[in-house]
Amino acid sequence: MKIDKIETYRVAIPLMKPFKTALRTVHIADSIIVKITCEDGTIGWGEAPPTIVITGESLSSIESAIHHVLKPFLENQSLRNYEEIFQGIQSILIGNSSAKAAVDMALYDCLSKLCKLPLYQYLGGHKDEIETDFTVSVNGPEEMGEDAVSYVQQGFDVLKVKVGKDDILTDIERIREIRNRVGKKVKIRLDANQGWKPKEAIYAIRKMESLDLNIELVEQPVKAWDIEGLKQVTDNVDTQIMADESVFTPKQAFDVVKSRSADLINIKLMKSGGIYQAQIINQLAEVCGMECMVGSMIETRIGISAAAHFAASKKNITRFDFDAPLMLAKEVIEGGIKYNGRKIAFPKEPGLGIRNVHIEGGIAIGEKS
Repeated sequence: MKIDKIETYRVAIPLMKPFKTALRTVHIADSIIVKITCEDGTIGWGEAPPTIVITGESLSSIESAIHHVLKPFLENQSLRNYEEIFQGIQSILIGNSSAKAAVDMALYDCLSKLCKLPLYQYLGGHKDEIETDFTVSVNGPEEMGEDAVSYVQQGFDVLKVKVGKDDILTDIERIREIRNRVGKKVKIRLDANQGWKPKEAIYAIRKMESLDLNIELVEQPVKAWDIEGLKQVTDNVDTQIMADESVFTPKQAFDVVKSRSADLINIKLMKSGGIYQAQIINQLAEVCGMECMVGSMIETRIGISAAAHFAASKKNITRFDFDAPLMLAKEVIEGGIKYNGRKIAFPKEPGLGIRNVHIEGGIAIGEKS
């Protein structure tokens, strides 16, 4: 089955409420949608959102990487030689991890359709249902408390709370407010998005431990490059520490695992360059006894479906962060994963289960052949 055509589309969808972290504020979910058509008519879908402050990619750079580098390499290649294809995607282009991920997931969509299996089964099939957390954006303590209560009332029992903005004392007050409002049974995870310095992180986490705020884990408390600082935090608190922006590649995962700089790793397809590399990261962590979470950027149901299929396929992936489609003001994707509150079920159709993409549903639309 040869690759016949690769197309991209721009789509932009408003969020119901601004998504705020220590790194950025998002009002509109911009994405590049990739459509790969094979010679027998099989279609695979992929997606790459621009996340400049994390991956360094813009809409234009994603399009350029796909059309000027990846597309010439992929056209007329046979999917039966997929090992060569996936290794080539990683070697012909440095960086550009989101562009690679969009093409990678579209190819996996085609491959699992060729085998007539849902993607999660093609990749391993460990679970057929998972549960997502829901993210509380960083705002004032009172507003964050109100948001947390709203999400719990909607059925979410795991909250991922954004911190790392303003000062440490305000962050502590944010978490105290949320815990007071939602009670002790709701699980709270923190994501500082690199917003703290090592000593600040240690102080804040120890303080929250002493206040019995019962934090499950803290994600990326320090700068992505500061592996020593990450280890300093991990070694000096009881709460589990998760590496996120510090791990894009299998080599970076190896460095974190070898030094025990974190307790957990958050894998994102947009960082790893797709499912092929994400599997290597997870396997490396699993061999060394380190569990993984799979997360996402602000993506539509295409990218989230690919990440969820991957996450459900592996035993070592024990935590899931797939709430982005629930934040969008409109739906432009037919098919893919299905939400029932916090629970995510997978379609029985082969591949990602994407049936149709209403490109006209986005604010900005563009097609490149």
